[in-house]
This record gives sequence, C-alpha cells and structure tokens, in this order.
Amino acid sequence: MTRKHRQLAVVGLTAIWLTGCSYQTDRPFPSNVKTVHVEPFKSRVFRRRIEMRLTEAVKKRITMDTDYRLADQSKADTVLFGEILNVKQGTIGHDFVLNQPRETQLTLVVSFQWKDLRTGEILVDRPRWLQTFDYSRPVGEREVDALNGVCDRMAEQIVEELMSEW
Repeated sequence: MTRKHRQLAVVGLTAIWLTGCSYQTDRPFPSNVKTVHVEPFKSRVFRRRIEMRLTEAVKKRITMDTDYRLADQSKADTVLFGEILNVKQGTIGHDFVLNQPRETQLTLVVSFQWKDLRTGEILVDRPRWLQTFDYSRPVGEREVDALNGVCDRMAEQIVEELMSEW
C-alpha cells in the first residue's frame, strides 16, 4: 500500500468515525425517568383476572427490560395506566371432519398512557393497541395459556413504547 493510499484510508476512517451512524450503546429509555408506578389495568370485559395478569406482566417486563424501578405513586416520576377494551376469540382454521376449530386466535385490545407526574406531560398515549396470540386446541393448548401468552406479548409491546424517540 502506498503512502497516498494510507493517507486516504486514514482520512476516510476518520470521516466515518466522526460522522458515525448514530449507533448508541446506552439503553433507549429516557434518562430523566428513574421510577414508574404501574396502576392496575381496568377492564371493560368479563374475563376473570385478565387485568391482573396484564398488570403483573407489565411490571415484570419493566423490571427485566428497563433501568426503571417500580415505585409507589407518591414516590414515582411517572405513572403507567390503562384499560382492557376487548378480548376477542376467533377461529383461524377449521377441522371439517371433526367440525371443531383447529387453530384459534385470541386478540387483546387495550388503551394506555404513560404520564410524567412531575410535569403532568403525557409521554405516551395509545388509545387503541392490540396484540394477538394463536393457539391450537387439538394439540392440547388451552385458552388460559393463550391468555397468558397474549398478556406477555402485550406487556412487551407496552414496554417497547416507553423507549425514547430516535
């Protein structure tokens, strides 16, 4: 490699290093938020304890996937609250021989807000957010397992919404 090629390589690498690609190694959550209070989700549907399952799944996800600490509302920087609007169940595939559903889809629809208690600012507002979970009764999957699965997936999506804007 000639001297000119080395100089061009150094200049090129320096330019790439200085401009970067906006890649960050820190967590993508707002740094001014340290604590979150999660209110129990309310429910418009009659499904036994689904609001408690979702609330616990959200708390678990916040603890596992973020740097936030859960706190009482009196000590929290922010509050997350929401409501289960609907739970729907529908058949995806049908077994015509046995006249039974082969695969079923469970859909959970929620609304939620994340509010800064110090300023009153609404950080995230999702009036209608949905998640689905497919399960198959013929292989022994039960509706209760689908409810747990859809709550876990919804909790993951809710916590992803708490990330900073890029």
